[in-house]
Amino acid sequence: MAFTAKDVQALRERTGCGMMDCKKALTQSEGDMDKAIELLREKGLAAAEKKAGRIAAEGLVYATNDANVGVVIEVNAETDFVAKNDSFVQFVKTCADVVAKQNPADVDALLQCKADGSNDTVEEMLREKILTIGENMKIRRFAREEGVTCTYMHGAGRIGVMVKFDTTPEIAAKDEFVAYAKDVAMQVAASIPSYVGKEDVPEAVVAKEREILTAQAINEGKPANIAEKMVNGRISKYYKEVCLLEQPFIKDGDITVAKYTENTGKELGGDIKVLSFVRFEKGEGLEKREDNFADEVASMMN
Repeated sequence: MAFTAKDVQALRERTGCGMMDCKKALTQSEGDMDKAIELLREKGLAAAEKKAGRIAAEGLVYATNDANVGVVIEVNAETDFVAKNDSFVQFVKTCADVVAKQNPADVDALLQCKADGSNDTVEEMLREKILTIGENMKIRRFAREEGVTCTYMHGAGRIGVMVKFDTTPEIAAKDEFVAYAKDVAMQVAASIPSYVGKEDVPEAVVAKEREILTAQAINEGKPANIAEKMVNGRISKYYKEVCLLEQPFIKDGDITVAKYTENTGKELGGDIKVLSFVRFEKGEGLEKREDNFADEVASMMN
C-alpha cells in the first residue's frame, strides 16, 4: 500500500515521532497506519513520545561565537534542574556547534543534521536525552550570524544575546573593542530593546504609538497644540525605551549607546556600527507548568 507525505505528517501528529522515523515505519508497514504506530512503539520510541505533550518551558539558552560565526539557541525542558544536568548542557552545546558549522535553515533542518563524530541525527540524540533524563525536551529556536559578533549569557542560561557589528578586522581584534561589544550585549540583556535605531521602528508602530499618546494627552484635558508638543516629547522617550542606540548606556547614564559606540570607534581609529541583535529569554511566551506541591505530596501518600 502506497503512502504520501500527508500520511507521514498524520503519523507524526498522532505519535509525536520524528519525520524520518515515521517515514521508515510507514515504509516497513507498507502504508498501514496502525501497524506503523505499533512498529514505532516496538522500537521504544513511544516511551519518549509519551512525554511529548508535557509542558517544557524551562531548560537553557546558550550563546557562543567563534571563527567569525555567532550562535544563540534555546532548548527547553520541563524543570530548571535539567539545565544543571551535564549531559543536557553538552547536548545544547552540540546543537549550537552543529548550527555554527552546518547552518541549517530551521529547527526541522537542524534535527536532521548529524554532529561531528556521531552517526546519530540531532533528533535521535534529543530522543535519547528524553529517554535518559526522563523529561520532555524541545529545541525551540536558534539564530546564527556570520561576521563580527559578540555573544553574552546571563543568569546561568536564562538569557542569551548575540550582537552583530560592522567594523574592520583590525578594530574587531582589539581588546578594547571586545570589552565594548560585551557592554553592548549586556545592554541588550538588561534593557530589552526592540530595535537597533529609530530608523528601524516601522512607521505603523510609531503611528500607533502617536495615536495612543495623543489620546492620553487629550484625556488629560490638554489643548491640541499642547498635546502635540507633549506627544513629540513622549515619542522621543518611547525611542529611548525601545531603541538600543537611543538608550542611556547602562554604565554611564550621561551618554547613549550611540554615543558610546561613536566614542569607542574614534578611540580605536575607525568606525563601529551596530547592525542587529538577538535576545532570547528562556521560556518567554511559553505556557508555564504550574505545580501544586501540596497535591503532589498528597498523591504520593495515596
